[in-house]
Formats: sequence, structure tokens, C-alpha cells
Amino acid sequence: MKRLRCVLGYDGTDFSGFQVQPDQVTVQGEIEAALKRITGEEIQIHGSGRTDAGVHARGQVIHFDTNSHIPLDKWRFVLNNQLPDSIVIRSVEEVSESFHARFDVKVKEYRYCIDNNPVADVFRHRYADHIRFPLDVEAMQQAARHLVGEHDFTSFCSAKTFVEDKVRTLYSLTVERSGGEVWVTCRGNGFLYNMVRIIVGTLVEVGQGKRHPDELKQILAARDREMAGKTAPAKGLTMWEVVY
Repeated sequence: MKRLRCVLGYDGTDFSGFQVQPDQVTVQGEIEAALKRITGEEIQIHGSGRTDAGVHARGQVIHFDTNSHIPLDKWRFVLNNQLPDSIVIRSVEEVSESFHARFDVKVKEYRYCIDNNPVADVFRHRYADHIRFPLDVEAMQQAARHLVGEHDFTSFCSAKTFVEDKVRTLYSLTVERSGGEVWVTCRGNGFLYNMVRIIVGTLVEVGQGKRHPDELKQILAARDREMAGKTAPAKGLTMWEVVY
């Protein structure tokens, strides 16, 4: 038995999220079905975290155990040959049996892309949320600073979550303009359900002049989801990197 760690990317548009769900097409389901075809084994993969329906990944990490004798340098090719074009295995390496893709994570980075051009870019509509009115990026960055550090992020978490401990640490939260796009980058030790998308939705309201940047302090302290902004659409969000 050996344990393999894979870094993968996927276009989440047509998936009902990462995690297996009954009668739904998911990233985990596609990979496990491919492993079954390749090895004949019933293999369960473990991911660094779940992504919701429509959310993408550039650096998702998974691990799985297998008795297969396929050479390590062949695994990437064999897996990619069995997966749909919307999922790509970027690297495969053998790791110790003590490694766990979820529990050993130190830092996760998510990036959210906003197409801030007057007319939407047809080639980016699957990966960016189009907002045609100008955004005040400086005000958004000023607001973002209030969220950096260790906080109770109840106000920025979906009311549907069942996680009791909502304290998380954001190591950095930046808002930058690159041409006609605005990128929000979040790096932290973990994220709650819809946390990044709610943060983005709230920052967008700041960028539109609907909120003052300092309101973020009050929203955070309130620990009330109703105080924060709308949940930004899933398509703009990408799991960018996982650090161990």
C-alpha cells in the first residue's frame, strides 16, 4: 500500500462541488470513478477542502492509498487520460502514510476575480463576476485591512453552516486592480462555508460606495450574517494554493 498526493486544477462550472453527492456530478466522484477504472480498487480520495458548486481550483490537493503497481512517473498521464477535460492532475508524488491532505494544511489561498470592464469579457465569464460600474479599489483595500488577523467570522459565514467554532485567522487580504480586472486574494489557516464569497460581496459594496470602509469593524464585531453584504457568485472564486 502506498499513499499518493496529487495537485489538481478544475473548472467547477459544471460540477456540483468537490464532494461526492448522490445523483450529482462532482470532482471527487469523477476522480474516484477514474481510479476504479485504472486500478480496479474502491479508492476514496481525501481533499484539502471542499469547494462549492461552480467554484474552481488551480491548486487543490488530494491524497489516496492504493496497492497499484503503476510507476510513479506514469500516474499523472494515466489519471489525466481517464478524467474529463475540466479536471487536470498537475503533479503526483508519493508521501508518507502519516500525510493527510486536509489535516496537515497550514495555509490556504483563494482568489476572486471581478471583471470590472464596461462590457463583459466573453472569454472570462466562466471565471469572473462581471461588475460594469467602476469600483473604488483603494476603499476596498482599506476595508479589507479590518479583517486581517484572528477573528470570529460569524458575520461572514453562511447561516447554513453547522461549524460551532467560527474563529479563523486571515494572514492577508488584498484587493488589487490588474487592467480591467479586480482581484481579491485571501490567505488564511482555514475558511468557513461561503466565507470568501461573503467577504468579497461586502467589499464590493464598499467599492460601490454603499458602505464606508470602517463599517467592516462593526460587521465583524456583530457576529451576525445579516450585517454583511451579499454572497458573491461562485464562478469568480478559485482555490489557488494549499501550503503544507
